[in-house]
Amino acid sequence: MPPTHLHLDCPSGISGDMFAAALLDLGVPLSVFQEAVRTLGLPEKITLRSERGIRGGIAGTRFIVETPHEHAHHPHPHGDHDHEHGRSWAQIRELLQKSPLPPIVRDTALKIFHRVAEAEARIHGKLVEEVHFHEVGAVDSIVDIVVAAAGLHHLGIREVTASVPVEGTGSIHCAHGHFPLPAPATAEILRGIPLRQIDVPHELTTPTGAAILAQFVRKFGLLESFSADLIGYGLGSRDLPGRPNVLRAFLGHLSPVSPEATETVFEIRTHLDDITGEHLAHAIDRLMAVGALDAAVSPLVMKKGRPGHLLTVIADPADAEKLAATVLRETTAFGLRMERVERRTLRREEKNVPTPHGLVRVKLGYLGDQLVQIHPENDDCRRLAASTGLSLATIVSAARAAVQVPSSSS
Repeated sequence: MPPTHLHLDCPSGISGDMFAAALLDLGVPLSVFQEAVRTLGLPEKITLRSERGIRGGIAGTRFIVETPHEHAHHPHPHGDHDHEHGRSWAQIRELLQKSPLPPIVRDTALKIFHRVAEAEARIHGKLVEEVHFHEVGAVDSIVDIVVAAAGLHHLGIREVTASVPVEGTGSIHCAHGHFPLPAPATAEILRGIPLRQIDVPHELTTPTGAAILAQFVRKFGLLESFSADLIGYGLGSRDLPGRPNVLRAFLGHLSPVSPEATETVFEIRTHLDDITGEHLAHAIDRLMAVGALDAAVSPLVMKKGRPGHLLTVIADPADAEKLAATVLRETTAFGLRMERVERRTLRREEKNVPTPHGLVRVKLGYLGDQLVQIHPENDDCRRLAASTGLSLATIVSAARAAVQVPSSSS
């Protein structure tokens, strides 16, 4: 079974080019990146290349973007001002939407950019549509985000974990002066995600790197019960005093000792006693639409014996604040509780299985490499039951059997 779990070790932070370099070092062909960028149809003449190098005694790979007008991955000033190579969020969105990238790559890149757009909008008190990117809109950062999505898709990654990212000390240059690290956009993107500062006078985690972490990583912490098949080293653009400027990437499997996937999520809870069923259903629909991992309601008895509802929302750390605001805006709640918790889940897979009665989508749950849950899609089963005149139980049983009994040709 090919490795599907990626763990990122970030002892010197993370940037977009370091992440891309680590994927190259794991074996992603440079041609995968070149083809993804070619499909964008950017007007700039772009050359992508990689080279071997050493940072702090550690050998690895560098990822370099060359254009006629800018040096590869040079530090960009921060701040929401016009930039010679800048693009608006609307321009970037249109660029990606029109590209013939694979849908999963295109949608992932759009989500990463949208995280940064939301962060910039909150920082500068603007609407998301009014955001103009200076750093992320620069050509090299557009490339970094697109190749990040393309590289993970090429490797077939299903789960990503990471060590707690680190940030340096000192300041970065903004449009109106200097601002202490972490950069405002980085801090906003990593809201709800642990971050540790170390005594290195440089920016270590960039907004692009932070957005990649926020989009892909489901758990931050130590590497646990992991069997690595490959290890890649992505090199940063500069040497750092006293530490190797590398991003280390482990590609492998969770160990059978602890095969379940563990992720850090936020649990948002509130008690409601003055909301109608229709209003509550609308609120749940809105929460799911804006990114909740799950939302559920259970009955409870509140003070003075009044019947009420407990609304519970599960959120990615990066989306917790947005979902908390949605709860307060879309329900009658005057307050809520937020708690960081660990969630353990089976590794999920969805496939279409042929039955004597037609195709049925089936969700599969794996504990390590062991298949432990089979759930035929109810809508498909009901459709086939209606069209064939068979019972729903017969269709469900046939779908489960199609998964459990492999064909003789396999």
